[in-house]
Amino acid sequence: MPTAPTRAYGQFCGVARALELIGERWSLLIIRDLVLGAKRYDELQAGLPKIPPSILSARLNELEATGVIRRRVRAELEAGLVYELTQYGSELDHILLDLGLWGARSLHAPGADDVFTLDAAILSLYTTFRAECAEGVQINFEIRYDDRMIVHALVEDGAVKVGEGRFPGAELVIKAVHGAALLDLMSGQLTAPTALRSGKITIEGELSDLELFAQLFHVPAAPEPATGIVVR
Repeated sequence: MPTAPTRAYGQFCGVARALELIGERWSLLIIRDLVLGAKRYDELQAGLPKIPPSILSARLNELEATGVIRRRVRAELEAGLVYELTQYGSELDHILLDLGLWGARSLHAPGADDVFTLDAAILSLYTTFRAECAEGVQINFEIRYDDRMIVHALVEDGAVKVGEGRFPGAELVIKAVHGAALLDLMSGQLTAPTALRSGKITIEGELSDLELFAQLFHVPAAPEPATGIVVR
């Protein structure tokens, strides 16, 4: 496999090589946005508004050179050139979801300039879904983030399918002021009744279904940081 210009760690180690391939700044976020499907350059740029165009181009070239992504022409699009994950790159999907859940355990209130994208909203539901709690469960959720962004999650017997947009006939419609409000519910910092009383979340449907949502989509608590030197 060709080697892209990148920082080398000088280690004969799979972890070191993985970081050489995808560990540069922005690389994993580009991969995150391609996990859900092919995108044009301008779509990637819209989902990563703080990335300089020169860096986006460099990262795309590097990821292509190492076989993680590829360019493809889609005739049905006006701007037919899209970027997509290769078979090798698509093997990162579960790794990315596990990493996302690990990181979500340390998420706090978003900063004033923090961006919450549609792709991040969709992947957050895949990341936090607990299949073992969904066996025999069939329910459809619609989640609205301040009515600017809407996604839906269809749960059926241990599996989930998440997509963009409204879902007519959803058993529960959740309206969250922002992503952090839903995170508080999913992490257990807010119970379903408390979330409703606070006004951070409103629903169209039954409270019991909101409680079920919090069981199905869950962010475990992060351990408290150790202080001092651990003596065993």
